[in-house]
Amino acid sequence: MQLAPFGSWTSPITADAIVADSIGLSSIVLDGTDIYWLESRPQEAGRSVIVRRTIDGETTDITPPEYNVRNRVHEYGGAPYTVVDERVYFSHNGDNCLYVQDLRTPERVRQLTHDKTKRYADLTIDSLHQRLICVQEEHDSADFESLNTIVSINLTNPDDVYVLAGGCDFYAAPRLSPDGTKLAWLSWNHPNLPWDGTNLQIATVNDGFLSGLKLIAGGANEAIFQPQWSSDDTLYFVSDRTGWGNLYRWNNGTVTPVCELAAEFGLPQWVFGMSTYALVGKHRIVCTYSQGGVWYLAVINTLSGHFTPLNVPYTDISSVRAAGNLVVCCAASATQTNEIISIDLLTESRQVLQRSNKLSIDPGYLSRPQSIEFPTTEGTAYAFYYPPTNQDYQADPGEKPPLLVKSHGGPTAATSNQLSLKTQYWTSRGFAVVDVNYGGSTGYGRAYQHRLDGNWGIVDVDDCTNAALYLVAQGLADVDRLAISGGSAGGYTTLAALTFGNTFKAGASYYGVSDLAALAKDTHKFESRYLDRLVAPYPASANIYHDRSPLYFTDRLSCPIAFFQGLEDKVVPPNQAEMMVAALKAKGIRVAYVTFPTEQHGFRQAANIKRALTGEFYFYAQIFGFEPAEDIEPIEIIG
Repeated sequence: MQLAPFGSWTSPITADAIVADSIGLSSIVLDGTDIYWLESRPQEAGRSVIVRRTIDGETTDITPPEYNVRNRVHEYGGAPYTVVDERVYFSHNGDNCLYVQDLRTPERVRQLTHDKTKRYADLTIDSLHQRLICVQEEHDSADFESLNTIVSINLTNPDDVYVLAGGCDFYAAPRLSPDGTKLAWLSWNHPNLPWDGTNLQIATVNDGFLSGLKLIAGGANEAIFQPQWSSDDTLYFVSDRTGWGNLYRWNNGTVTPVCELAAEFGLPQWVFGMSTYALVGKHRIVCTYSQGGVWYLAVINTLSGHFTPLNVPYTDISSVRAAGNLVVCCAASATQTNEIISIDLLTESRQVLQRSNKLSIDPGYLSRPQSIEFPTTEGTAYAFYYPPTNQDYQADPGEKPPLLVKSHGGPTAATSNQLSLKTQYWTSRGFAVVDVNYGGSTGYGRAYQHRLDGNWGIVDVDDCTNAALYLVAQGLADVDRLAISGGSAGGYTTLAALTFGNTFKAGASYYGVSDLAALAKDTHKFESRYLDRLVAPYPASANIYHDRSPLYFTDRLSCPIAFFQGLEDKVVPPNQAEMMVAALKAKGIRVAYVTFPTEQHGFRQAANIKRALTGEFYFYAQIFGFEPAEDIEPIEIIG
C-alpha cells in the first residue's frame, strides 16, 4: 500500500464512471407475465423510460424517444404509468398530458388528455366502466392553490371527465376492489402531510358513481399508507396508530392488526405509488419492514399470523409487487447498488433483472457502512458511518481523515445503508463519511419522527453536529477538517449548522433553504404548510422563522460554503441560495455558486450530476489544502 494523505488517493470510482453507467430504477408494474419498470437516465437528460421484460427474458424499451414518462403532481410525482392487457397508460412530462400506448400495435401512441394545466398520478384502470381513475391536480390559476381531486376519464371519450372525490386538499391511492364494486382512497388536509395524518375511505361503485362513503381508518394524528384490496374483499393498509407503521386489514366493518411488531412496514409518502408489501394468493403477504434503519423481507400468513423472514442479501427494499409466487422489487445492500430483482417464493431463488449501475468495483475499494448510535442533546440518534477505504493507500498513522457529514433531505425521510457510489467516491479518496438519521427521520417509530416537531433547525443540527463530535472523540475524524453537506431540507440543516455553530469548517448546500419565511411563503402546495409542524404556524410565529433562518445571521458565519442550484427549482427557488451567496460575498467569506439552468429540485442530467460531485470535492480540496489525485474542472470560488 502506498502512503498518501487522506483526500489525495487515486480511485477507480470516478465521476465519469458513476454517471456513465448509472440509471434510476423505480415504479414496478406487473401485467400478466410481463414485468415493467421505470428507468431514469441521466445520459438522456434525465428522461424516464418504461422498460418491459417478457417471460422469455427479453428486455426492451417501451417508451418512444419523444416521450418522458414522469408527472409533477405534488411536484415530486410518482406512479406516472400503469399497464393493463398490454396497454400502457402514462403521463408525459413534456406537456403533463396522458397518453395510451397499445403494445400490440407497434409504436402506436394516442393522446388522451390535452389540457396542459392538469397533471395526473396514481393511474388505475376501471375495466368494467372503460375508464381511467387517477389523481388530478389542476393548475388553472397562479393566484390560487392547485386543486386536487380523484377523477375518472372515459377511455373512449377522454373529454368526459368526472370528479369522483373532491373537497380535501390532497388525494392519493385510488384503489378498486377486484370486482370493481368498491373504491378506496386516501385524503388529507392542511397542515398535515401524508405521514402526519390521513383518512382512508371507501365507497360503493354504482353505475360508475360513488355512494355509501365510509371512513375506515385514519384521522388527523394517524397516518395510513398503501391501501390494497385482496380477492376476498378485504382491504389491507399500513397504520401507525400504535407508534409503529404496522399492517392492518378491514373486513366486515372491523379493523384488525395483521402483524404487530416494533418495526416500520410503511414509508413517508413523498411520491405516489410507493409499495412495501404485496398480496400473494388469498392468505399470504410478502412485505418489507425496517428495524434500526435496515430493511428486511418476510412473508406473513394472514390466517395464522405466522411471520417468516426471508433470507435475502439486501438491506434496502422497495416497490414490492407480486403475481402468484413471483415477487418483484427494487433491492440494494451495502455492497450492491439498487437493482430490480425477482424472487420465486417456492424456491426462494432470485434473479437480477436490471442493475442501476453496471460498474464492476473490486471490494477492496468499497467502504462498508457501520450502524452507529450516539449520544445527542436529548437521548440518542442514529447514523451510518463509512471509514475511508482504498486497498492501494494508507495515510500516515498520525493523520486523522477529513469527515463529510451528510444530512438527508425531507426532513421527514431517512437515509439507508445501500451502496451509494457517490458516497464511495468520497471514501475511496480518503474521506470518512457519516450519513445521519437525525431526529425526525422515519424508520425508528413515530416518537422518534416527532422529535423534530417544532424543532427543525435545532434537533437535526444538534444530531449532525454530535455525530461529527462522536467520531472525533473516537479518533475517527480530524476535528479541523469537518464538512457538512445536504440537499433541500438537508441543505437547510447544513446552512443552519454552519451559521449557528462552529463545529464544521466547510459545507455544501444543494438547493437548500436559507430563509424559512421565504419557504413558507413561496413553495408548492404539498409542502406549503409543512413548516407549521416543523417550526410553528406562519405568520403568527414569524419571529421563530427569523431566528432560525441562516440568511439573517451571516455575521456568525466564519467558514466557506459551496452552493449548487437548479434554476428551474419550484420547491426551493434559486433566490434562497442567491440571497445567501450575496451575504457571504459581502462578508468576504469564500463562497462558490454553481447553477444549472435546466435542472429542477434535484439533478437528473449526467453532466450536471458529475459537475456537482466533482465541484464539491474540488471545493474541499481548496479549503482543506489537499491535492486531488485527478484533474478536476475547477469551480469558481470567490473571496
